[in-house]
Amino acid sequence: MAQATETFGEWPLKRLMTAVCGSGPKSADDMTRAQATEAMRRIFAGEPDDTTLGAFWLANRWKRNTPEELAAYVDEMCSRVEYAEPDADPVDCGANYDGKGETALLGVAAGVVAAGAGTPVVVHSGDRVPTQKQDAYKHVLDELDVRTELSPDESADMVDDAGFGFYYQPSFNPDVHALWERRDAMGVRTFVNTVETLANPSGASVHLGSFYHLAFARKVVDTFERSEFHDLGRVIMFQGMEGYDDVRPGYTKVAEWTAGGDGDAEFADYEIETPEYGMDFEEADLEVDDVAVDSARIAEEVVSGDRTDHWRDAVALNAAFRIYAREDVDSIEEGLAAAREAIDDGSAAAVLSDLRAF
Repeated sequence: MAQATETFGEWPLKRLMTAVCGSGPKSADDMTRAQATEAMRRIFAGEPDDTTLGAFWLANRWKRNTPEELAAYVDEMCSRVEYAEPDADPVDCGANYDGKGETALLGVAAGVVAAGAGTPVVVHSGDRVPTQKQDAYKHVLDELDVRTELSPDESADMVDDAGFGFYYQPSFNPDVHALWERRDAMGVRTFVNTVETLANPSGASVHLGSFYHLAFARKVVDTFERSEFHDLGRVIMFQGMEGYDDVRPGYTKVAEWTAGGDGDAEFADYEIETPEYGMDFEEADLEVDDVAVDSARIAEEVVSGDRTDHWRDAVALNAAFRIYAREDVDSIEEGLAAAREAIDDGSAAAVLSDLRAF
C-alpha cells in the first residue's frame, strides 16, 4: 500500500477501499469531501497502483457517488483545467464524451442554428473516449472541415468570431486526457465519464445536458451547487438519445434549475410531447449508418435550408432548447420560431461558413 505522505495526506486509495467505500453496494460508506479530493489528487498524480485504481473506480460505480463526492472530483479537476473565456457568455454543452453509435448527432447543427439566432454555444469533447469510443462532437466537426485541435484561447476566439466554439479535451483538460489508457482498460464507465462533462472550459453561466433518469439530473444540479469552483446561473437537462444532448422524440422529461439570491434556487421538472413542437416521428427515424459522416451531411443540409423534413424539425427543436436555456427567449415555442428563422434567413449558414473560415 502506498504510504501517506505530506503531499497527499492520510488517505491512499487502498485505505479508502478498505475502510470506507470498498465493501460493496449496500455496506459501503460515502467519502467526506476531503477524502474524495485527496483521492482525485492521487489519481491525477498517477500515484495509485493500477489494480487499486481500477478497484476504486469500480467501487465508486457500485456504491454510486454522492453530489458531495462528485463536487470534490469536479473541483479538483477544474483546478487543472485551462480555462479560456470568450467575450460572449455561451451555453455550455458537455455531452457524453464517449459518443453515439446509432442515431445522428444533432448538437453541432443545433448549436450552429442557435448561434445563427443570436445564442452563442460552446461544445466540448475528446477523441474516442472510453468506454464506447464512438463519434462525438469532434468527429462531426472534422467531417464538416471545421478545425478542432485548438488551443483554449483559439476556442474562445472561435466563439466570438462565429457564435459557436469547440473546446478540445486534450488541450484544455490534459490531466483527464492522460487517464485514457487506464479508463480504456476498465471496460466500464466510471465517475470520470460524469465529471469530465462538467468541466465548462469557457466559463459559461448556463449548462445544457442530458440524462437517462431524472434522478441523475438532480444529482448533477446538486453537484454544481456544492462545487466551490462553478458559479452557474442556470442548468437545463433533458432525456437525451443515447445519453447525448439530443432531445429524443416522443414523451420527454425536462429538468430546469435556476439560481436565486440568498440560496433561493428553483428546481423544476416537467414533461413535453415533442410532436407538439414539430418533432413528430420515432427515434428510429434518426438512425444513421455512419454517425460522424451522416451527421455532418445532415447538419450542412439543414443549416443551408436544403431540408424540410424531419431532420430540420429535430435540429430546430434542439436549437430551441439552447436558445431557451440561455433565456434569450421566454419559451421553447419562441426558441423554435427563432431557430426556424435563423435557417430561413441564412444566419445559420453564415455561422457554418465562419466556422470553416476560422
